[in-house]
Amino acid sequence: MTGAEQLSAALLEVEDSIVWDFETGLATATGLQRQAEELGDDMLVARARLCRANLLMRTGDIAAAARQVYEIHDWATTHGDRRLRSRTHLACANVERLFGDLAKNLEHTLSAVELLDETATPFMQVWHRTKLADALAITGAMDAARPRYRQAEELARELGMPQRLAILLNNWAYAEYAADEFPRAQEVAARLQEHAAAHGIDLDPTALDTIGAIQIGNGQYAEAEQTMLKCIELHHAGQCDAADDLADYFLTLARAQRGMGATDRAQTSLDASRELCVERELHEVLVRVHQEQAELHGARGEFTEAFEMYKVFHAAHESLRARQREAQAQTRQAMFETAEAREEAERFREQARRDPLTGLRNRRYVNEELPALIAADPNLTVAIVDLDFFKRINDELSHDVGDRVLVQVAKLLETELAAVAPDGFVARLGGEEFLLVLPATPVPAATDRLDDIRRTVRAYGWREITGTLPVTISIGVAGVHEAPDLSQPALLSTADRNLYIAKRTGRDRVVSAQAREARKRTYRDLDAA
Repeated sequence: MTGAEQLSAALLEVEDSIVWDFETGLATATGLQRQAEELGDDMLVARARLCRANLLMRTGDIAAAARQVYEIHDWATTHGDRRLRSRTHLACANVERLFGDLAKNLEHTLSAVELLDETATPFMQVWHRTKLADALAITGAMDAARPRYRQAEELARELGMPQRLAILLNNWAYAEYAADEFPRAQEVAARLQEHAAAHGIDLDPTALDTIGAIQIGNGQYAEAEQTMLKCIELHHAGQCDAADDLADYFLTLARAQRGMGATDRAQTSLDASRELCVERELHEVLVRVHQEQAELHGARGEFTEAFEMYKVFHAAHESLRARQREAQAQTRQAMFETAEAREEAERFREQARRDPLTGLRNRRYVNEELPALIAADPNLTVAIVDLDFFKRINDELSHDVGDRVLVQVAKLLETELAAVAPDGFVARLGGEEFLLVLPATPVPAATDRLDDIRRTVRAYGWREITGTLPVTISIGVAGVHEAPDLSQPALLSTADRNLYIAKRTGRDRVVSAQAREARKRTYRDLDAA
């Protein structure tokens, strides 16, 4: 197995897993990206960057992650890799969900599923459909979400993915709970527990929190308390979930205990949740703590305190919403500024590769692009074009008229070349000298086409610009086979030498090695006669 194949396998392991230890996962993805860069494999780099961006999002650096995700998505779209595009659409969906744009979240998730084909891994087949169901659920479309959950469930069973199925059922159960469909949620949660027991899967604290919340929704407060006590015990034992989730677990436990009428225990649990919220700056959970505190005051008949706490809750809720909107705006602005800077840099780069007078490509562009074309195309032909007696136009008519002639010649060359060699390009090398590049065009055919271009330039209605002075061009042609070392300097030198011959033999003509040989044969035939 090559280094690239080993790296691809290591990336697939990260791509097709749900990482809970975010910091370790981020370090792993960073290392894989470094290896991909050392190999110089752009696809592996893109895959590693996406792994890293997904983990950055999980650690809370949403702005940086979002910029990277959309960059990789653009790259994948440009390069047409279907599997990577599917993965980047799912990452974009996650970004938009965090921004609160549920419509775009759904749009990207749907695209992620539509791109699934035979190249998609079993993980993708199940997980992408699960996330589409999740996206439908959070928009309130549970009737549309349920068939997607069922389809993903059937696939997970068919493909033998019990761990993935457990996560899927947890998501489905929570979606039903969030839609206030408590009996349905209870039914899915029961399937989750049966599935876990049948496959020896220990439900993690996140799943137990979902089950506890559903039990509360169905009025099973004592069962919910036991579920949440076990959930918190597993968390303390080091089960894999985010450290910040503990505040949520204590809050769910408090709600269960309030439902039981055990208000003292509920207050103790709520105080533990509040302390964690303050310590870790968990503003969203703290808002719900305030709401639960108001409910707890009401349960104890402390109506004045309950009213005051409701005011605290509403103020905190509005503050949180404002903070979230500001954070989303700042992140979107950061993404916009990055994209804008990237586009501006690309504009500057494009400007630096074009001639300001004619708009044609310039010598810098030629130096960047031509060597690779020479190496890849054995039938590549180049031609150097020079205006005949151009100095006379500048001297007798003015440099402004000379510039107008250059611009018009550039237009004619570009238009005519596009008709005969659509994949080619025209560049201005400087002064009155131009370069035409004709891919996949052997010299004999190129010479004929270039002679037609020469005739077009001569026949153009120059009288309005130059009066009685004619405008003609001389062209020197060379093919890749004439540059033994396949170097740009050798190829252009040959074309330049042929241009010199065109100038010396009367101008307004096309000269190539084949044309010279044909003339020699003609002279020999005349001598023989």
